[in-house]
Amino acid sequence: MKNLFKTVLITVSCLSVVSLQAQEPLVLSLDSAVNYAINHNKTLINSKFTIDKSKQKILETISQGLPQISASIDYTNYLGAEASLQMSEQAPPITIEFNPTSNFNASISQLIFNGSYYAGIQMSKLAKTMAEQSYIKDEMSVKEQVIQAYYIVLASERILNIIKENKTNVELIYEKTKHLASAGIIEQADEKKISLMVSSVDNALKSTERQVQMGYSLLQLQLGIETGQDIKLSTNINEIAQRFAIQRVLEDQFNIQNNLDYKLVSLQGEMAKKQITLAKAGNLPSLVAFYSYTEKLKEPLFDMTPKNVLGLTLSIPIFSSGQRYSQLNQAKIDYKISENTREIVTEQLSIQEKQLRFNYNNLLEQFNTQKTNIEIAKEVLNHMNLKYQQGLVSSLELTSANTDYLTAESNYTNILLQLLNAELSLRKINNTI
Repeated sequence: MKNLFKTVLITVSCLSVVSLQAQEPLVLSLDSAVNYAINHNKTLINSKFTIDKSKQKILETISQGLPQISASIDYTNYLGAEASLQMSEQAPPITIEFNPTSNFNASISQLIFNGSYYAGIQMSKLAKTMAEQSYIKDEMSVKEQVIQAYYIVLASERILNIIKENKTNVELIYEKTKHLASAGIIEQADEKKISLMVSSVDNALKSTERQVQMGYSLLQLQLGIETGQDIKLSTNINEIAQRFAIQRVLEDQFNIQNNLDYKLVSLQGEMAKKQITLAKAGNLPSLVAFYSYTEKLKEPLFDMTPKNVLGLTLSIPIFSSGQRYSQLNQAKIDYKISENTREIVTEQLSIQEKQLRFNYNNLLEQFNTQKTNIEIAKEVLNHMNLKYQQGLVSSLELTSANTDYLTAESNYTNILLQLLNAELSLRKINNTI
């Protein structure tokens, strides 16, 4: 009985430890969040499967040119059928019975030459390279989405903390106002106006809390985190701003060769070029060697089939009524289209990079302006608060100053978020995330 009690106690203790561990939040810096997503994001997992599939496709293509071995066993029963054979009119007919037969056959074939086979191997390898490049692009997109979601959460939390601090100050002002109104020093209308300001700040607080929760949900989705696992962000938005946006000098020249979209378009052009080679290979002959062995498990009465057969099969394409010629021309047209597409993408990316750089510079200027604006708005609010306590300004002026301060903080955070995303877009187009 004691042993059973100890076992139950140990089990409960272990389960409690596991439960406590499961409830601990996952602490993630910006870099660790990106690395976590690379290993757990469902889209990237599927992209890795695509690479594995392309590797198997190469093996499949190569195996078509390796020895092919097959075997078969058959059994035939003619159900008592007979054949009559008469050598001449004077000779009596000979009756031949069709006895049941059974054969074991083994054969092996080997492709010696086929132009389409070698072109197919090259295309399969190129397809694998494209799958790998697509994975890199998917990884870049996931990184961007994770970082953007991380930014949104930090920006929302920044606003939330400011509103919480503001709410504390507003509630303190309201308590003082209520005492003054009760003492008859100020009018009851001032108390009501301050109470409306408290309600307004409280509503903003609840709305921002919901935004924070939505931001965390979006980040969890991008990270591939299981439902119920809490996360905590350890990187401060001001640290990120100093690291990426504020002190960044845009001196790097745009190198389109590093852009992932350009690389994919170039690979598609190479694939179109290989299609021309494949179409040309269709005009070449194909040579296959084969060997066959047949063992008679149940022989007929009359049998002249050899057991061993060795041979070569040479297939020569002679005339296809223009089919192969049309296929070759289609491949050439596709290649020209891919070349034009590459030039279009080159022009679009060059314009896009200039626009992103232009947007970043504009946002950086606005950011510096908003930074000054919140300092002024906060200073004005503090002065208004002191003057209100001294009875020098009305409650309406104090409410207006408080609204201006919260608006300035909100505008500053929004500009900061846009600035960080603009810098992120520049890194993405240069493949430096």
